[in-house]
Amino acid sequence: MDELKSFLVIARHGSLTKAAAELGVTPSALSHTLKVLEERLGVRLFARTTRSVSPTEAGRQLIDDLTPLFDKVDDAILRLNELKDKPAGNIRITAADDAIQYILQPKLPRFLSRYPEVNIEVSVNYSLTDIVKDRFDAGIRLGEDLNNDMIAVKISPDWRQVLVASPQYLRNHSAPKKPEDLLSHNCINIRYSDKSGLYAWEFQKGDKKLNLKVKGQYTANSNPHVLAAALDGIGVAYLPEYYVEEYLQQGKLVAFMLDWCPYFDGYYLYYPHRRQDSPAFQALVNTLRYQGK
Repeated sequence: MDELKSFLVIARHGSLTKAAAELGVTPSALSHTLKVLEERLGVRLFARTTRSVSPTEAGRQLIDDLTPLFDKVDDAILRLNELKDKPAGNIRITAADDAIQYILQPKLPRFLSRYPEVNIEVSVNYSLTDIVKDRFDAGIRLGEDLNNDMIAVKISPDWRQVLVASPQYLRNHSAPKKPEDLLSHNCINIRYSDKSGLYAWEFQKGDKKLNLKVKGQYTANSNPHVLAAALDGIGVAYLPEYYVEEYLQQGKLVAFMLDWCPYFDGYYLYYPHRRQDSPAFQALVNTLRYQGK
């Protein structure tokens, strides 16, 4: 069983080094475990290179057969928490860093204090992570990005993106009045993952909608870096209003073209159906659930 579990961890990471780190063993020890398993089964499970491993046809078949079985084992262990007086266990969540900072983080101190046997692990990721494949318990996404096969609970009010720039930048550049004006500005772009293109800025005024691909000297892959660049006067940024509110109040940033900035359907905690039975997870859902209108 330990060898098969190690096999699945290697398959998930595609790397002996990363799998060994998760399992708390050395890469050489894990390589030996894999070799023993392959000799016992009489088939080669992975094709190896110096940097990664990828499953053979036999390995892929074994992955498909074993994954649901081990998921059932994990579910059985999770259900044991129901026998305890208090929620307990580990919860892994993936989300963008600003969603973690502004939505999840403020509620964690009270939650963790109330449930001392619950452990929360967060992973910052801007891409649309497959939480089942990557073995997360839940993720946080905008309502428009949710999969239909997931349970979703709203955890924030609706919010909008706002165009901002520093007073320093605006001293040398006229504030844009319509989306097309941005084409002559130094705009700070964001690329959410290595495999995606630059985010096209979304605008709406009445019935008119517009997606605009802007240009600029600086591109980042996270909102904190975009914000830092805007504060440094590099150019115009397009960021969540809750993320820049304190800087607007302090006069470190200036917002403009608000009549073109659309609202989005808030953030949701999404998770597979099998997580419903965990008392610890349900306690977290109840804590994060948005109580507004």
